[in-house]
Amino acid sequence: MEETPYTYRQTLQTPAPISCLSQGSSDHFFAGSDDGSVRVYNQETLKVVKAIRGLGEVSSVVCRISHNAGGLGDIWVASDRHALSFTMDTEKMILVQADATLTLELGADNDDVLNELSINQKNSQLAFCLDSGTVGVVDLSTKQVTRMKTSHDNICGTVKFIPDRPSELVSGGYDSSLLHHDFHQRTILSRFDLGTSPPSSGVSMSPPFILSSAMSPSGILAAGTADGRVWIGAGGEKITVGTSGASVKKKRRKWEGLKQDEAWMADVGHGPIAALTFIGPRTLLTSTLMGRVTLHEIGSSTEDGKLDMIPKWTKATTGVNKVNAIIATGCLIIIGGLSESGDGVIEIWEKNSGDE
Repeated sequence: MEETPYTYRQTLQTPAPISCLSQGSSDHFFAGSDDGSVRVYNQETLKVVKAIRGLGEVSSVVCRISHNAGGLGDIWVASDRHALSFTMDTEKMILVQADATLTLELGADNDDVLNELSINQKNSQLAFCLDSGTVGVVDLSTKQVTRMKTSHDNICGTVKFIPDRPSELVSGGYDSSLLHHDFHQRTILSRFDLGTSPPSSGVSMSPPFILSSAMSPSGILAAGTADGRVWIGAGGEKITVGTSGASVKKKRRKWEGLKQDEAWMADVGHGPIAALTFIGPRTLLTSTLMGRVTLHEIGSSTEDGKLDMIPKWTKATTGVNKVNAIIATGCLIIIGGLSESGDGVIEIWEKNSGDE
């Protein structure tokens, strides 16, 4: 395995555990906390430049990229059963719930909390998923809320839009299933149950609950499970066709990312895969709950040309005792969660100069 091309840079402390991280526009990132706060950090100085306080427990933050150069843009925050929209390009340094430009009640009751928000490529649709297993979409121009007819049988923890598919998304749940939805028709296009994929060791202490997911820009889906594995679905990858020396991305007639014969499970680490993110079309970062971060390359490694996932390097967190989120932005890897004492902590790694 290769030497890690990232070096520890800094640890940031917060009073409450970091529950989520999100890449913003213009060299900023957002960190949500269990105490109902959201902090906006400058990536270069790693200083807080703006904050939101006084919300319920924050589970997810997504950013609508600003059209103004240097602007922070608008963000959506998942807090308890609500999704709240905030305009961050204001003179106020500390915003509160009353500053929200829109509040949507998406959970059926106080126990039906939001788990993840995702925004599509055009910044026009907001997807959400709930403890009840419900998956839905908000049209950001009309504010109309559409809920899928088919729900997960347990908590739905993660939802992602599918690149270049204007009406499709995929969700993962504690029922160990992945559901591929057409959210305009509110129908299921395909599904896959990870419970049918036994671990290679033959014994697992945990069911393959789906805790995390990531979608590559080329349409590969990765899902992290509670039993230390990552499921990769490559059936929806945009095909590259070489013409006159140039590579052209060719869209498939339909997204088949859950197709079993183009998918596989990889044992990644001991303990749950708490967070993962793509940093390239076939380059995936994974983190276990206890902070073992690994970079994987997806590529053809077998004689029959089938894809496999090869670990390239691995590195353990030093300050994050339990990981809740990981993002990669520019030359930084940012990991958020809990310290050993139960406080919030964000750990920053920087790419070594000279590493491409």
